[in-house]
Amino acid sequence: MASRWLFPFLLCLPVLGKDEIETHGSSLPTRSSEDSFPLTSKQYRTAFHFQPPENWLNDPNGPVLHNGVYHIFYQYNPYSAEWANITWGHSISSDLVNWTPLPIALWPSEPFDIHGCWSGSATILSGGTPTILYTGIDLNGNSVQNIAFPKNPSDPFLREWVKPHYNPVMVPDGFNATQFRDPATGWMGKDGLWRTVVCAEDFERRAWILLYRSEDFVHWTRAEKPLFRTKTSTMVECVDFFPVSVKGKNGLDTSTMDSEEVKHVLKFGLFDYLHDYYLIGKYLDDEDEFVPENISGDDHRSWPRYDYGSFYASKSFFDAEKKRRISWAWVNESDTIPDDVAKGWAGVLIVPRTVWLGEDGKILQQWPVKELESLRRDLVEIKEVEINEGEVFSVLVNNPSQADVEVEFELSELEQAQLINSKWHLDDAQTACNELGASVPGAIGPFGLLVLASHDLEEHTAIFFRVFRTPNGHAVLMCSDQRRLHRYHLPEIFLYEGNYIHIP
Repeated sequence: MASRWLFPFLLCLPVLGKDEIETHGSSLPTRSSEDSFPLTSKQYRTAFHFQPPENWLNDPNGPVLHNGVYHIFYQYNPYSAEWANITWGHSISSDLVNWTPLPIALWPSEPFDIHGCWSGSATILSGGTPTILYTGIDLNGNSVQNIAFPKNPSDPFLREWVKPHYNPVMVPDGFNATQFRDPATGWMGKDGLWRTVVCAEDFERRAWILLYRSEDFVHWTRAEKPLFRTKTSTMVECVDFFPVSVKGKNGLDTSTMDSEEVKHVLKFGLFDYLHDYYLIGKYLDDEDEFVPENISGDDHRSWPRYDYGSFYASKSFFDAEKKRRISWAWVNESDTIPDDVAKGWAGVLIVPRTVWLGEDGKILQQWPVKELESLRRDLVEIKEVEINEGEVFSVLVNNPSQADVEVEFELSELEQAQLINSKWHLDDAQTACNELGASVPGAIGPFGLLVLASHDLEEHTAIFFRVFRTPNGHAVLMCSDQRRLHRYHLPEIFLYEGNYIHIP
């Protein structure tokens, strides 16, 4: 029996693509086939994504909504576009789209953070006061956890922060003192005690996510049992722990506790791979125990990745006004340090995304926040385009350097899809993307988009799909090929990234 399948897809990227497209341009220039922009050109600076006016950015820290104002803090070098001299940059917004930079929130200035104010989180305390927990690198080069409060809590912009003299509030007793970092947003248990978690590594290089409790958010005691541990020999970092509803897309306050309608997400980055992974399970509040449901063993290859592009150190927060959970993450760039310094910036954040639990209760779903649609201009709509094998259909717009693209690919039937090869295991999409690429023909696919593309296609990124039959239905392989994303030689390029979407 013939069947019809639609594969909707959205990109917030410049595009040379296919099928039904809604797009808009910005004020950046249109490039011709002869163009070869220098690395310092504004052509390569983003317009949709958050980045400071200049210099280095990495991890998002302490995103929070307070008194109607969105705050984003971030790891920031105020002096150069390279990693060093790390402070907490700070910007505010009323709409998650237009951002105003403020003075640096946290500088290295005290014995407990003199060598760097590293990543952490923000928590709104019971009285409504926002509070920061962050990692400081102390005089001895050890990692400790510190606390900071707004100097004037009534200031809607929270421009100044105070670091009390009694810092640090957590120290790495019994763990590697240089691998102890990134406190998460706190949550309150049914017993009235605050909790938070901190990433750590023991002396055998095993990863721990330590649990701490406090009556006042200042004096912390480490629990005997960690929230999570693994034998994986790599540091876990940038932990995020939050509840998700099993019914619908609404977000939940971080202190929402165990019930039949709530699961929890434990997210962390693996330092050796610079990828974010997550586990979904039940958090048993009475026992302070997290029981993962979607993993088996310590092999990180079986853990779901949060994203399959350049995406790391993500941090989420609960938007109480719009009942949603919003996630940020760092997008690292691939230029050399000298090139970054020459152009004057390095690193951006993803566009903020709403996050919720999928209907199957196993996979997180994400979508750009609704506010980003306010950037759309100059609609270009194309419908019912038939694309034959080997064809490239160009979408011509006035200013294609920034575009928001929605596309649907319609396939008449899936019966002809080839059976997935056993060596392309469903947990190892990367291998299939690598071996097949964007040019090896299959029964269904590859089809997709060429984005960030010059007119001569010498420079582009291929985002493409293949459909396979599996013993339980079908699987769509999604891949991204970045080998031709830039005319210049880049030292660090992920050739392929990929994942499967399962179709019953």
